[in-house]
Amino acid sequence: MSFLAEELEPHRQALLRYALFRLGDEAMAHDLVQETFVAALEKPDSFAGSAALRTWLTGILKHKILDAQRKAPREVTLHTPDEEDLSDLDTLFDQTGHWGSDVPRRWAEPEACMEDRQFWHTYRQCCQRMPHRSALVFTLREVHSLDIVEIGQQLDITAAHCSVLLYRARMSLRLCLEKNWFGVAQ
Repeated sequence: MSFLAEELEPHRQALLRYALFRLGDEAMAHDLVQETFVAALEKPDSFAGSAALRTWLTGILKHKILDAQRKAPREVTLHTPDEEDLSDLDTLFDQTGHWGSDVPRRWAEPEACMEDRQFWHTYRQCCQRMPHRSALVFTLREVHSLDIVEIGQQLDITAAHCSVLLYRARMSLRLCLEKNWFGVAQ
């Protein structure tokens, strides 16, 4: 099968939304969607037609995103600019390691938040403030649904280190969202 660029173009916006959600970087999202189109045009025979064209393109894009995340510079950062955001973590727990008096708030209407563009904007900003490695582990686990062992293998880190990064990412995201989303009147 052969494609024309005009057949791919109607899928650009959906692919950009997908990439932007996963990357949080608009320029990179545009680049990877363009690379997806180039790959589709270069190897049109790999489209078997058993799925929708957009599904096939999204699969290509997903692999491009994972490749880009793997190629991101490896960081060994002991101190991050946003470390003060993580310094509050110890105050959240009591001496036994359980939630202290500052238990995470319940979302009144979680479905409404998921559909709110401002929420996703705030979420992306919070993810961008995280150390790169923590954000990457969080994305691979929570967005791409990879297990800890798989993430560790892909990033060449131990499962224990992966778990620590995931924990830090979740706590950082929680603090940031509470400060910038839940703490702000909606």
